[in-house]
Amino acid sequence: MSDRETVPSATAPEKSGSAPALPKEALEIAAGYAFAGPALDLGALLWEGRCLADAQIRIPLPMLNRHGLVAGATGTGKTKTLQLIAEQLSAQGVPVFLADIKGDLSGISAPGQPGDRITARAADVHQRWTATGFPAQFYALGGLGHGVPVRATITSFGPVLLSKVLQLNRTQEQSLGLVFHYADTKGLELVDLKDLRAVVAFLTSDEGRPELKSIGGLSSATAGVILRALTAFEAQGMGGFFGEPEFDTAEFLRTDGDGRGTVSVLELPAVQDKPELFSTFLMWLLADLFHDLPEVGDTGKPKLVFFFDEAHLLFQDASPAFLDAITRTVRLIRSKGVGVFFVTQTPKDVPGDVLGQLGNRIQHALRAFTPDDEKALRATVKTFPNSAYDLEELLTGLGTGEAVVTVLSERGAPTPVAATRLRAPESLMGPIESAALNEAVTSSPLYGRYAQAVDRESAYERLQRPPAGKGPDEMRARAPQAAPRTQEQPSVVEQVVGSGMFKSLARSVGTQIGREITRSVFGTARRRRR
Repeated sequence: MSDRETVPSATAPEKSGSAPALPKEALEIAAGYAFAGPALDLGALLWEGRCLADAQIRIPLPMLNRHGLVAGATGTGKTKTLQLIAEQLSAQGVPVFLADIKGDLSGISAPGQPGDRITARAADVHQRWTATGFPAQFYALGGLGHGVPVRATITSFGPVLLSKVLQLNRTQEQSLGLVFHYADTKGLELVDLKDLRAVVAFLTSDEGRPELKSIGGLSSATAGVILRALTAFEAQGMGGFFGEPEFDTAEFLRTDGDGRGTVSVLELPAVQDKPELFSTFLMWLLADLFHDLPEVGDTGKPKLVFFFDEAHLLFQDASPAFLDAITRTVRLIRSKGVGVFFVTQTPKDVPGDVLGQLGNRIQHALRAFTPDDEKALRATVKTFPNSAYDLEELLTGLGTGEAVVTVLSERGAPTPVAATRLRAPESLMGPIESAALNEAVTSSPLYGRYAQAVDRESAYERLQRPPAGKGPDEMRARAPQAAPRTQEQPSVVEQVVGSGMFKSLARSVGTQIGREITRSVFGTARRRRR
């Protein structure tokens, strides 16, 4: 024990056989987490090498829509922290969204397995551990992997997010936005990639150049770059992520029959090698929620808590427009009852304008093996409020399942920084068997709604249709072929250029479809689904 001022424990008078007196600083930290209302229990306070089990570290439930950050080096326990928080949110009736990058979060649906390590951890932090599974739905991007397929139409995905996926530069992103605007106003629904390629193909043709000139600022060279990027993207097998039926993000707001919040797990192991795609799709899900949900202000508990894993991938090489849209979405979605937790290795992975909005912080251990590591460590320490700890020393010495915590109190003020030994999740800490996962997916009522892809008439088909007055023979001749393309079959460019339909559309005013499309700060759009 140091020679700091000490006082008796707050939980018992000092007497023979009782716990040693606690330093004043430790009691002040513990008092900062003594919330009166509903809260999530994270664990117990660590002070000078001791776990003070009676000093519980918690997050007030109403503050979960004030966003947060879970950070730490690989292997320090971030995934188990997500699982712990998700379980308690579900138990309190709050739906949760989790992105499962490594495929080890499906266990949240099954009771955990007791063991010596769990028993010891529960005793350390005064946790009444009970093996419990939680209601879960499993999803997969485009049906690639184990889960109900999640698809987006090109129209609703929008130009800003699609530009990130296609790795377009700022000029090309702005030009793609003009193409979307043109399609919106002409009533051309962009359901999948071939729809967008058809529109761009026409605009880059000799016949379409007058229309191209009518879209201010879009050059034929830039349109050609966009067309080539779309063709290459589809050639990589990415087409299945776009189409119909489009996923309704309101599915994430479900509770089960006993009032527990459903944990929506997006299984991503099958697309681990496509980080630009899955990270941007996560942002589309969040932007779509923002677009659809009404304003509710501050409530007793969030409508949804959204965990954004591998967050550094979202910000990597992002355009200014993309970063600005993220910042505004995160700032404004709080008033719609949605809390967002970014999950990454260090706070420096998150831009300052976004980091400043993350009031709840759980920082696992950091490593300082290189000069860059040391720089990241110092930068991380500067992002915390004043601390009674030596944070540089503490953050490099934390064990697995331990973290430095600061959250927003019930009054919205930051709590004292608290080193914390975290509780153990009560669900299975690992994946469930593949057979059980498949059964959970196929037995879901959502499977029948989203499993089968639908390719209805949209922009591509409309651009093949001849103008009014043409006969059925010519209509059949211009119809898109179902068989794979051979050398004799015309390309999309040739089919679109050979069509007179686009000229007719180009001369017309926007249709009702076009007028119904409205776009959010992210350029995403949603028409009435049902």
